Amino acid sequence: MKLLGPAEIRDLAELLNLTPTKKLGQNFVIDANTVRRIVRVAGVQAGDTVLEIGPGLGSLTLGLLEADAAVVAVEIDGRLAEQLPLTVRAMGSSLPAEAARGRLDGPIAALTVLHQDAMRVTELPGTPTRLVANLPYNISVPVLLHLLEHFPSIRSGVVMVQSEVGLRLAAEPGSKVYGGPSVKAAWYGLWRAAGQVSRQVFWPVPNVDSILVAFQRDAEQPGDDALRRRTFEIVDAAFGQRRKMLRQSLASVFGDSAAASAALESAGVPPTSRGEQLTMQHFLAIARVTTPAG
Repeated sequence: MKLLGPAEIRDLAELLNLTPTKKLGQNFVIDANTVRRIVRVAGVQAGDTVLEIGPGLGSLTLGLLEADAAVVAVEIDGRLAEQLPLTVRAMGSSLPAEAARGRLDGPIAALTVLHQDAMRVTELPGTPTRLVANLPYNISVPVLLHLLEHFPSIRSGVVMVQSEVGLRLAAEPGSKVYGGPSVKAAWYGLWRAAGQVSRQVFWPVPNVDSILVAFQRDAEQPGDDALRRRTFEIVDAAFGQRRKMLRQSLASVFGDSAAASAALESAGVPPTSRGEQLTMQHFLAIARVTTPAG
């Protein structure tokens, strides 16, 4: 299978009368080596079912299909969603005709395209076990957390995101970039930075640096949805006023600073701590010994 290069990307954009928009985070990968690197880092194997968000013109989709994976692609732009199966066929895939016509019923084909907003997707055809995506930079963290919440079948993956965001996702307590996204990501598993990506592999060239972030979901989640929501509420409060001691930043969650101090002490966390000092397990301990104020 042939992958897309600069000429093919520009030809497709011209065909679709497409001007990439910052609103949708449309920066298309034009380098086949980068695509194959992402697929390799993600550990994609023949027979895997991979969820891809924002496939765009199809650069990464083709790389995943080249690895003999089945792909469920979620694309918010209707023009791109309609074109993607046609592009895959043109580049050498044996894509079944029914998938090219947009039929999503019956057995999942090599490629299934959903014209939907990824933040609203709660059901998928097939059972994807990996997430591999070049995520729109403006909504990358909310999309990631939404997908991990709703699709427990996703066990691992690699996402390409803005460097600043990726470093936050993989940050450890005490780091300057450790924050709410770091803790919430850690709820689901282990995250690591997996390499920088040059700006020059995109069209148009973005004004920010990019990074690959890999994750492996833990075999068991720390708790149920109610405990997760409570933990995330505490995380949001702690980092909403990150310069304050937790007894102050969590006062709004527990009613006042005295109640917050009592909850922290019960969880074995010093009330004078700050959010960036705590692991996900610390926040989980606080959530387990408390109930919402009121």
